Formats: sequence, C-alpha cells, structure tokens
Amino acid sequence: MTVVELDERLRALRGTAAEMADELRAHASALDAEPYEMKPHLGVAAFDLIRRCTTPPRFGDPLRLGRFSYAAGSSLDTLVWMIELARGDAGMVLAAPGPSLAGILVDQLGDERQQEFFHRTVADGTTWAFFAVTEPGRGSDASAMETALAREAPGLYRLNGTKKYIGNGARGAVGVVFARTGSGPLSIRAALVEAAAPGFRARDLETAGLRGAALGEIALADVPVPEERLLAAHLPPTRRGLWGAVRVFNTVRPQVAALAVGTGLACLDLVRAERPKAPGFEAVAARLEACRGLTLEAGAALDRDRDDGLRSSAAKIAAVAAAREAGRWAVRSLGPAAPVDHPLLEKWLRDVSAFEFMEGTSDIQRLNVARSVTRGRVRTGGQP
Repeated sequence: MTVVELDERLRALRGTAAEMADELRAHASALDAEPYEMKPHLGVAAFDLIRRCTTPPRFGDPLRLGRFSYAAGSSLDTLVWMIELARGDAGMVLAAPGPSLAGILVDQLGDERQQEFFHRTVADGTTWAFFAVTEPGRGSDASAMETALAREAPGLYRLNGTKKYIGNGARGAVGVVFARTGSGPLSIRAALVEAAAPGFRARDLETAGLRGAALGEIALADVPVPEERLLAAHLPPTRRGLWGAVRVFNTVRPQVAALAVGTGLACLDLVRAERPKAPGFEAVAARLEACRGLTLEAGAALDRDRDDGLRSSAAKIAAVAAAREAGRWAVRSLGPAAPVDHPLLEKWLRDVSAFEFMEGTSDIQRLNVARSVTRGRVRTGGQP
C-alpha cells in the first residue's frame, strides 16, 4: 500500500472537519429518531462544509481555509473530511442537503445547462438530491433493470417503473433516474427528474441503521421527461448510462469506507473516555488507522484514474470489517449493558451493520478484486 502523506492543505481540511465532529454528534440521536425532521439540524457547520466541498466552483462558493480552497472533484479531499465528520456521526453526514451521489454523475455526464440546472436547484442548503438505480428484487443489476424510458413524441419521453432503497428518495427534490430505452446494454440512460413532476410518487422506508440517509421507494407512472433532461446526449453511446454509474460507484465505495472508519473511531473515542485502559485499544486503533490509510490511497488512485475501482473495493472490505469489530470491541470493553447506557453506541452498532450493504456487499467487492487480479491489473503480491 502506498502511504498518502497529508500536505498542509489537507491537514488544514482535516483539522477543520475534526472541529465540527462534536456538533454532529450532539445532533445524531435526534436525527436518528426523526430523520425527516431536518429543520433543527440545517444550521450545523458541517452541512455548509459538505455543500461547499461537493459543489463545482462555478455554481457555488468553495470552502476556503486560509490560502487554501476546496471544491468538488477531488476524491482524496472528500475522504479526508468525511472520515473526521463521520467520527462525529455518519448518519448526520448522509443527511446533509446538497448534490450527493447525483451530483457526481451530473458533473461527469451532464452538459453545461444540465449541470447548472441541477446545482442551482440544490444550492440553497435545504434541498436534497436522489440517485435512483436500485429496483425491488433486482438490486443494482443493470441487466435486470425494468424501469422504462419510452419516447412519446419528438422531444418528450415517459418514465415508468419503481426504484427502491434510494437515499433521499422521499425527501429529494431533484435527482437522477436510470432506465432502459431498449433491451441492449447501451440502452440504459440516466435522466434528470424532479420530484414535483406528474406521476412521481415517493414514500419513506423504515430502516434500522443510518436513518439519516432517508432511504425511500420511488414509483414512476408516465413521468414526463423532456429530451433535454437526458444526460450524456453529447457523449458517445458507450459513455452514457452504465459507464457513468460505474464511475459513481467507484467514487462512492471509498466514501463508504470513510464513513465506516469514522464510525469505528467514534466507538474508540467513547471507550477511551469511559475506560482509558481497556484491553485491545491499541490493536483496534492500529487497524482503523491502517484502514484510513487504505481509504485515502483509494481516493488518490481515483484522482489519477476514475476507472480504477480496485482500491475502492479493497478499502470498503477492510474498513467495514474493522468498524464492525470496533463496535463489538466497544461492547466487550464497556459491558453488556453498554448499548443501553450509551445510546449513541447502540446507534453506531446499527450503522456499522448498514455499511455492509452500501454500494455492494463485501462478497461483491471481493469479486471485483479477484477480477482485477485475473485480468492482470494487480499482481498477487498486491502491487499494481
């Protein structure tokens, strides 16, 4: 593994995010209890940081710390602040209004007008975006996707189908929906859709962990989609739907790893405060720091090559396992009543289990790594 050394610019970002973690933690329980009651949380400083760091400079006001500036585009930047904010609470990080996953896709596949429409819509700090790929009973398997996008007239399409387990699905005002225009692999397209459109219906889903993500189900019945809202029309057919989705997944997987590392560190913080000499502390801390390093290397690799998903998969496997073990270790250290005595620990135990299912389970990620080895992208010694 190549060790990523944080320069002065990234250390400043990490320090600022770390200072915001306590505020997120203070809001975490209330958000977990009522994930759709967002008004009390919208003023937290971290939400402003997230919005500034995920919005392209031409559509927003980039975060500035001294002589340094930060905006959308760098995976490494994102992972640095995300680990520290997740150390406050990962559910709060996922609850932040703004571009979210949809913004990553729009920035890659959208033309200038589409990007401006999307980012202006979510720029107010009170608007959420959704990214709708997954379908009931089919997961994110594009080959089994049934949501249909049919041309009704010149310049107009109709969207029909159901999407499930969609972050911000029931509170997002705008987002991206993937659908088929035909039966072939190149027929899958992504469309910008507003929740206020006729035929768009959404409902929230009850979840045990990461309730701040506000998972929902979206039903689409003859939703009108103007042709100018289809992403990537200016790109070749091979660079439209699925290519963009894969790039988003590659980008988001190390973000899940970052959320897991941060949650594991939160468990560590709690034990350190309650039982400073708990056995096993050094081993758990060392494992989490190793996962931090692997996660940051995945971000650096993506900044070099957006199609490099190997390290993204490896980071997610390692970080999710380490976070789950950190949670179990915290309970062993503080006693069987710890989840009752420490409600945030009980919440984090639910959250770390949810990471396993975000952006592909560990078994799927192992298959990704194995394919990279068999295709010669990495030697069995572990070096690319």
